[in-house]
Amino acid sequence: MKTLIKTQDVAVIGVSAALYAVVGILTAPISFFGVGFLPAVVIPAVFAVLFGPWVGGLSGALGIFLRDMVVHGNAGLSLSAGVPPNFILFFLIGYIACRNISLKQALVGVVVAAIGLLAPTLLFLPQFVEFTGLSAEMFMLTFVLTIILSLAIIAIAAIKWGQWRSYAIAAVIGQIAGAALLSLTVWLVSPIFTDYFETPLAAAFIFPLFVWTFLTEVPFILLVGPPIIKACYRAFPSLKKRNKTSES
Repeated sequence: MKTLIKTQDVAVIGVSAALYAVVGILTAPISFFGVGFLPAVVIPAVFAVLFGPWVGGLSGALGIFLRDMVVHGNAGLSLSAGVPPNFILFFLIGYIACRNISLKQALVGVVVAAIGLLAPTLLFLPQFVEFTGLSAEMFMLTFVLTIILSLAIIAIAAIKWGQWRSYAIAAVIGQIAGAALLSLTVWLVSPIFTDYFETPLAAAFIFPLFVWTFLTEVPFILLVGPPIIKACYRAFPSLKKRNKTSES
C-alpha cells in the first residue's frame, strides 16, 4: 500500500475534493436530521481505487469540508462529524479494493452484512418509522429491497466478475465504518451545535441515521463506480498498471 503522498497526488486530491464538493452542494437540499443525501460519494471512491487510499481519504475529507462550508458554514460540526467518517470511508475503499479477496470470504461477508443490517432494523423499527415519516410496511419494503439489491450486486460481482469482488467488499466495509462513525458522532455533538440541531438527538436515532447514510450512498458506489473505473483504465492504461504495482 502506498503510504506517502507524492506531489502529483496533491493535484489529484484537489480535483477529487472539488468535484465531490460541487456535486454534494447540488444535492444538499435533501437530508435527514442534518445528514445529507450524497450520491457524490462515488467520486472520491473512484479516485481511491485509481490513486490509492490516501488520495481517496484526504480528498473525501477535504471535499466534505468544502461542501459543508457552503451548505451550513459550521466548521466545528464538519470537522467533528463530517471529515473523519469521510476519510475512513474512502481510505478503506482504496485500501481494500486492491486486496485479493476470495470467493468464500466475499460470500461469507454478504451473509454477515445481511444479518447485521436487517436484525437491528427490525429491533428499532418504531424509531425508523418516526425518523422517516414512512409507514412501517413502506419503510421495510424500501429497506429490504435496497439491502437485497446491494448484497446481490456484491454476490454477483464475487461470483461472475471476480475483478470487482474486492471493490464491492471494500464499498460495503468502508460504508459501514463511515456511516457508523458519522451517526454516532452526529448524536454525540448534537447537544453542542444547538445552532444547527433544533434539539439534541436521542440515542434511538443513531441506527436510523446509520441506515439512512448507508442506504443512500452505497448503491451509488456499487453501481456507478465500476463503469467509471473501467472507463478510466481504458483511457489511461497507466492507472491500471500503477495499481497492479502497488498491490505487489
